[in-house]
Amino acid sequence: MNRKPLVAGLLTCLLVIGCASAAPRSVTDPQAPRALSGEGPVKVSWTDPAQFTEIRQSSNRFEAERGDWVQQLAQYAQKTASKQLQPGQTLEVTITDIKRAGDYEPWHGPRGTDIRILRDIYPPRITLSYTLRDARGQVLAEAERKLSDSSYLHNIGLQRDTDPLRYEKRLLDDWAQRDLRAPATASN
Repeated sequence: MNRKPLVAGLLTCLLVIGCASAAPRSVTDPQAPRALSGEGPVKVSWTDPAQFTEIRQSSNRFEAERGDWVQQLAQYAQKTASKQLQPGQTLEVTITDIKRAGDYEPWHGPRGTDIRILRDIYPPRITLSYTLRDARGQVLAEAERKLSDSSYLHNIGLQRDTDPLRYEKRLLDDWAQRDLRAPATASN
């Protein structure tokens, strides 16, 4: 009996199942997660990305929705915030809005809609709220922050970086150092 067709059929089925269970290609996919899973002192969640400024005001909604950039920024927020916490402290972060650096300018022609143009008039912005608690569960800090960097293009070090989310990650770095370091130190 020839097993090659049977093996090929099984591999095809596995490929189809693997593709169906792969991560969503759109940040607005209703099946996409709205929070990071896992244990640790920092919990990060986000509201519906379809309501984010990046999607609502984009000149190219298709390109703005592509990928998993919301989850990547949430993971980065979790990582950078955890570095600022003292032992026993916990942090809950909810991202409520994101506007990535740059925008699409369709007036540059048919191919212009696929290119993100970086200009001073398109600064990165992130809105988030957070609650920082000490080891006993007492609230040390609680606030909503509107992060923005209108001079993001003038940072020489970031211009050499090739990470497409480098400007947004810089906002998260600055927030964590500014807002989380002071309450973390004060608790000792």
